Amino acid sequence: MPKKAKTPKPLKSSKTSKKDNAKSPAKKVKKGKKVSGSSLRVGLIQMRCVASPSENLITADRLIREAAEKGATVVCLPELFLSEYFCQSEDHEYFKLAEPIPGPSTKFLGQLSKELGVVLIASLFERRAPGLYHNTTAIIEADGKYLGKYRKMHIPDDPLFYEKFYFTPGDLGFRNWKTSTGDLGVLICWDQWYPEAARLTALQGSEVLFYPTAIGWHPSEKKQYGENQKAAWQLAQRAHALANGCYVCGVNRIGHENPAGGDGLEFWGGTFVAAPNGQIIAEAPADKEMVLVVEIDRGFMDTQRTHWPFLRDRRIDAYGGIERRFID
Repeated sequence: MPKKAKTPKPLKSSKTSKKDNAKSPAKKVKKGKKVSGSSLRVGLIQMRCVASPSENLITADRLIREAAEKGATVVCLPELFLSEYFCQSEDHEYFKLAEPIPGPSTKFLGQLSKELGVVLIASLFERRAPGLYHNTTAIIEADGKYLGKYRKMHIPDDPLFYEKFYFTPGDLGFRNWKTSTGDLGVLICWDQWYPEAARLTALQGSEVLFYPTAIGWHPSEKKQYGENQKAAWQLAQRAHALANGCYVCGVNRIGHENPAGGDGLEFWGGTFVAAPNGQIIAEAPADKEMVLVVEIDRGFMDTQRTHWPFLRDRRIDAYGGIERRFID
């Protein structure tokens, strides 16, 4: 059993006010406070998204600055933060929201990264070529340099989550990003249900796995299934943290959205951080915009992996069937 280690505690989180409809980006702040020793700080942005990309970018600008002011060294935005979750219907008009990556959004965010001195993880709708689109996350270094992108590998097709209509499955594989603040793994939403994705990313050295997410309830199902659905979402990611001995961050949006009409979706927020022992050490509420800033303790990660040596005991000679759809 691992020695009893002091579980890292979150920094004081910031709840934002309802005055989030500013007409211009927030004023400049000093660069993010650097963390000494064996820790780094993640800033997780839980936000409400509206139909206007420009309004969402203004909100993201303000919240990223807030995270940097509170000492975050890496800031992650929720999935497809520049728009409402349009995958509730199959509508060709929404392809107009897509953009090249790198492109205008990464240029703006790169300038912000450089100004604030923070690494940014930003989920965007990528237009790769005519008729070819991806659900993609860009990784931007603290000096403003665009490092690269991860394209969502697992694409769902469920009622009000019609992503297969919009997104081609990713083809860049799973990878670790070596940044100035540490080794970071980036996956996206539906990937969180697949232990293979977490494992292959963690095996490359990732200290933190980030899952930009857009997940919520069907209002008609919430009473009967809601509590169990959200618990399962957390449980899957907590298991990734425990099995791989690393930190996991699930970053969700909030609010009710129905761009296609009907009941729409109620996004359940609950942005959280799970420690390498699988325990949740910080969690945002279900219905409030928030900047969650959490200290990541590499020493705790080392203790957990040393005393529960799951990576040591893997039988890499015995997993030959894992690449098959089903063994029959």
